[in-house]
Amino acid sequence: MNPLFQYIIGETVKRQLKDKHQTTSSEEFDSILIKAKVEYTHLIKESIFILIGILSACFGLKGFLLPNAFIDGGVTGISLIVSELTNIPLSILLVVINIPFLLMAFSTINKQFAVRSIIAIFLLAISVHFIPVPIVTDDKLLIAVFGGFFLGAGIGLAIRGGSVIDGTEILAIFISKKTSLTIGDVILVFNVFIFLIAAYVFTIETALYAMLTYLSASKTIDFVVSGIEEYVGVTIISDKSEEIRLAIVEELGRGCTIYNGKKGFAPKGQMLEPTEIVYTLVTRLELVKLQTEIDKIDREAFTVMHSIKDAKGGMIKKRPLH
Repeated sequence: MNPLFQYIIGETVKRQLKDKHQTTSSEEFDSILIKAKVEYTHLIKESIFILIGILSACFGLKGFLLPNAFIDGGVTGISLIVSELTNIPLSILLVVINIPFLLMAFSTINKQFAVRSIIAIFLLAISVHFIPVPIVTDDKLLIAVFGGFFLGAGIGLAIRGGSVIDGTEILAIFISKKTSLTIGDVILVFNVFIFLIAAYVFTIETALYAMLTYLSASKTIDFVVSGIEEYVGVTIISDKSEEIRLAIVEELGRGCTIYNGKKGFAPKGQMLEPTEIVYTLVTRLELVKLQTEIDKIDREAFTVMHSIKDAKGGMIKKRPLH
């Protein structure tokens, strides 16, 4: 880490402790400082993901979709349809139509996620309004494929940064917690409804190209974040398993399971060391926060992640994410 950056973090931590009138030992201060470094490092990396995602989505919208009256699925698709019908600037509609979903995010996901998403959507609206982007092509097939690609890449990168620039995922998570529908099912039904509106208001050809744009965008999102509609099973092996367990329960509000295992890397005849294995289930949107908490405790922890289509029971849908 850059020495100047380390100095700034150190002074910030000292000031925070001083403001709280909190006295700490040298060991406690070092522990707080390490956690602060992890927090700020992750924040910078996630902010870069969000900013690149905003620029990619802006390029897809202004370089391909907007000049050629193409639409996409989700809230972006609704905004594009309303913009075409009313001539209201897309930048305004992106904010206004996303507001209900962002308010929902405070209770459905968590406050940090909601705040990041609000900032990301405002930045996207400002980018669409002010950044000049040349029209790349007027070929309809290229517009649908590459417009969807850049828009999907933008949405995916924003998710990697712990936010969204389209509120559809928030609505899908909310409905899936209240019903037996999966997140993927909700997003599909939502977009089918949008495409039917496009076919009625414009033409069937416009709706078909919109479907192609959506498929291109959704596949790109899958490629960038390995599937927003899936839960993630996380297996963590660390000598600090108890601290990680408490972080999962207290910081993420999630449950976990502890397995007793043995470390298998040893020569023949040597006794295997016992170890505790932590297993938890989180949504893709919580993965960034989980990794941050693990890094705070043990940067050398062995972590294995695998996608799970859906989950029922336990704590995954019974309590809000926070």
